[in-house]
Amino acid sequence: MPAPVKFLLVDDLDENLLALEALLRREGLECLKAHSGDEALELLLVHEVALALLDVQMPGMDGFELAEFLRGNERTRHVPIIFLTAGSADAQRRFRGYEAGAVDFLQKPIDAAVLRSKSDVFFNLYEQRRQIMEQRDELAQMTRSLQLADRRKNAFLGMVGHELRNPIAALGAGVHLIGRSRSDEVFEQVRGQMERQVTHMTRLIEDLLDVARIDQGKIVLRTERMLLADAVALAVEITRPRIEAREHRLTVDVPEGPIWLDADHARIAQILSNLLANAARYTEPGGAIALTVHRTGAEVVIEVADTGVGIPPDMQSQVFDLFAQVERSHGPTEGLGIGLALVRQLVALHGGGICLKESTVGQGSTFLVRLPCMD
Repeated sequence: MPAPVKFLLVDDLDENLLALEALLRREGLECLKAHSGDEALELLLVHEVALALLDVQMPGMDGFELAEFLRGNERTRHVPIIFLTAGSADAQRRFRGYEAGAVDFLQKPIDAAVLRSKSDVFFNLYEQRRQIMEQRDELAQMTRSLQLADRRKNAFLGMVGHELRNPIAALGAGVHLIGRSRSDEVFEQVRGQMERQVTHMTRLIEDLLDVARIDQGKIVLRTERMLLADAVALAVEITRPRIEAREHRLTVDVPEGPIWLDADHARIAQILSNLLANAARYTEPGGAIALTVHRTGAEVVIEVADTGVGIPPDMQSQVFDLFAQVERSHGPTEGLGIGLALVRQLVALHGGGICLKESTVGQGSTFLVRLPCMD
């Protein structure tokens, strides 16, 4: 519900304030009442108003003096002012009022229809201006978002070029070595290196294609009744070479009883292997990674924790954004920064959710996945 439009009534007589408030009362309006110019200025310090209705003849600061104060203040300079007067509205008084910034004079006793009609013009103008300001702010936010997306896209294209150039260069070097050497030992060594580079390139390209397929709604889950433990075992098997290469201590804690899911076995394994690979990527050699599973009601909760570099507080809200990556203190950043974005999309396709449960720089991170399970 939009915030009410506020207007100011200034009169030294309570009965006049009550009468004017009653005439203008309607939904979406909020009346601020002041008995003097000083009270009015105090209210205007903390409230923004669409219109000020000022009695001319007040003890102390009169309506003209109050209007001059309003016009001299940056915050209230553009507040429309209507003077209400019980005295004569001769040309000299009107000139002084308009010089002080008034838009109109109304003679007491006030014609209710005229007051409402003139006031509604300013209330509607204020509401339109507020909507324009909100739209301007939304457009500014959209512009900032598009600029950020454009910067990330450019950074991503640079990473794609870097990530694909290295294995392609290694493959080219391997082809050259095989062509020059007739040694079986050299051939086997180079062939193993080329296989690893092809596997790396295939993984990058498949991740890119998966992101595109999900964005286009082209991924179709092949769901079946499956055991979560089987997907966990496959994910561990896929990531074990990387984990062992960095000498990480991996612990897996899955309940002995069966946990059944109506899910795509390959995609669940992909979710878990991406989380494990991400933990291995950002955990220094010799660190620890833990995958734990427990059931809570109709859901299964999967946590993947590591003792890695952790995520800075200003990055934690962005970790699931496409192309977002945490900078490492040692060595180059690996991958394209799409792993967690892909995981979030795959989890959502299964009717679940994922979040960063906790993360501390230098101490590690814990990601939590919730998936619906079957009885």
